[in-house]
Amino acid sequence: MRYNFSRRGLLRAPIIDVVRRQEPTTMEATPHILIVDDSADIREPLARYLTKKGLRVSTADGGQELRRVMKTSAIDLVVLDIMMPGEDGLSLCRMIRETTEIPVILLTAMVEETDRVVGLEIGADDYVTKPFSPRELLARIKAVLRRSRNLPRPAPTTERSRLRFDRWTLDTLRRELIDEGGVAAPLSTSEFRLLTVFLERPHIVLSRDQLLDLTSGRSLEPFERSIDNQVSRLRKKIEADPKNPSIIKTVWGGGYVLAAEVAEAPA
Repeated sequence: MRYNFSRRGLLRAPIIDVVRRQEPTTMEATPHILIVDDSADIREPLARYLTKKGLRVSTADGGQELRRVMKTSAIDLVVLDIMMPGEDGLSLCRMIRETTEIPVILLTAMVEETDRVVGLEIGADDYVTKPFSPRELLARIKAVLRRSRNLPRPAPTTERSRLRFDRWTLDTLRRELIDEGGVAAPLSTSEFRLLTVFLERPHIVLSRDQLLDLTSGRSLEPFERSIDNQVSRLRKKIEADPKNPSIIKTVWGGGYVLAAEVAEAPA
């Protein structure tokens, strides 16, 4: 039997058996997945299914338990329900993204298009709509884990709240871009994310696909303009001559690279 999960619990439909045959995992290390959902009828059967498929699984019924698990365990990916009492999934996704680089897959009702877009804008890597097949979720988990493992990691020296480059300082806590005269230049959410990705990986050539993954997750692609257009808009704000950029350079056939030196700025 195929298992479809919805807010009302576990639904059984006479379709194809996806639980009976265990598929061997191809991952070198066993990923640790955290499922966060206030409904035990969804959380527990899904945990059993993913465990049978070779994953390590922990569960949480809300934000408090999520924080406890994340403090005591190394989590590789969070499956996070949006509609929960108290702290909802969007608030928790924002917290996860601001404090870690753990990938997040949202569980959302089919009608909640606004929530899906907002979730992706604040940093979720993908979403699955309810009711859903656990087989589809498993495929998305594996895809997100593969992408996240192949992405360039931030440089240790750039993990600071204030980063100086060229004639600019980016305050990542206040999300402010400040010029050498102390004047703040406004940044949109997408521009801030893109600039942060570049500053965390100076002198590393980043392809358009990598930039899309690092800034938005591939599921946001239909809702965002192209990476090229985002880079163009950012250049207009930080480059002395946007037509001849010296900070964010184009690498033909490769993507883009931040050519400026990055250092910690005093508070």
